[in-house]
Amino acid sequence: MTSTSTASSADGLTAVGPRGNRPAPRASTADGASPARPGRRRRRGGEGFLVRYAFIAPAVLYLLLFYGYPIVKNVVMSFQAYDFSTFFNGSAPFVGLDNYATALSNPIFLKALANTGLFTVGSIIGQFVIGLGLSLYFRKHFPLSGVLRSLLLLPWLLPMIVSAAVWRWILEQDSGVLNRFLESIGLISAPIGWLTSSDTALVAVIMVNIWLGIPFNVALLYSGLQAIPEELYEAGQLDGATGWKSFRHITLPLLRPVVSVVLLLGVIYTIKVLDLIIGLTGGGPANATQTLATRSYELSFLEFDFGQGAALSNVLILIALLFSVVYLRANARAAKNG
Repeated sequence: MTSTSTASSADGLTAVGPRGNRPAPRASTADGASPARPGRRRRRGGEGFLVRYAFIAPAVLYLLLFYGYPIVKNVVMSFQAYDFSTFFNGSAPFVGLDNYATALSNPIFLKALANTGLFTVGSIIGQFVIGLGLSLYFRKHFPLSGVLRSLLLLPWLLPMIVSAAVWRWILEQDSGVLNRFLESIGLISAPIGWLTSSDTALVAVIMVNIWLGIPFNVALLYSGLQAIPEELYEAGQLDGATGWKSFRHITLPLLRPVVSVVLLLGVIYTIKVLDLIIGLTGGGPANATQTLATRSYELSFLEFDFGQGAALSNVLILIALLFSVVYLRANARAAKNG
């Protein structure tokens, strides 16, 4: 056999295989499976990419449509002379920062800003202190504790406007249940105008908002307390950590993440409360319960100056964002140091 025939035979063996015309077997992986073709792998990777984004597309579309668009529209409106006539002629001239300057220079703005701060701080302190106390109380197992916890959620489940209507009836000056009760036990000699006096209106609104926010605080704080192992309290008792010491050195440090969430969400929710104040006092009397949220509502839907209303609502959003950033940074720094 010549060298030429030997080379052709070798080429044939390589092309055809060891047994006649049967093709040579493919190389296999360690587990015996044939490797996937590159083209098929690329196609499967592209399909997986599309499937993943197809699942989140409805959520992204919902956020853009119902959150993104209103925020952008509100910002644009705050720089326009957007009033009731705009709905007919479609004209909303650009006015720059005039809406912000007019809204912030109004004397009612300072009163609303102060009321917003008092309303938020008073509500958060009352809700948190009472909610934490009830959470610690319900941590002890006693008969009907579960039923009482369920009943405690009722204020949270009621529509806000319904709660406002009920409390307006309770706090009514002449025939309200609260004044009649206080007169019957001798605490007051004359009815108090809880919602009609500028001295007591804001206090009454804060009291009602505390009542509404207690269930939220109890639900979150109680779940945080349930996550603390009992073994830590038993070990603390051996070291003399009982009562206040146990609460200070065991409960509070381990409850800090939950407390952070409760306070942050509570402030963000309380600073924008509108329907409760509208249902109880409408911002009166004499702007005694006027907040930034109610003032923005009045400018937009009572005075039909949507540009100023949008500007004031943007100021409220900036205040909430500023508080959130400062609070989260301070809380992260405290957690890192401590």
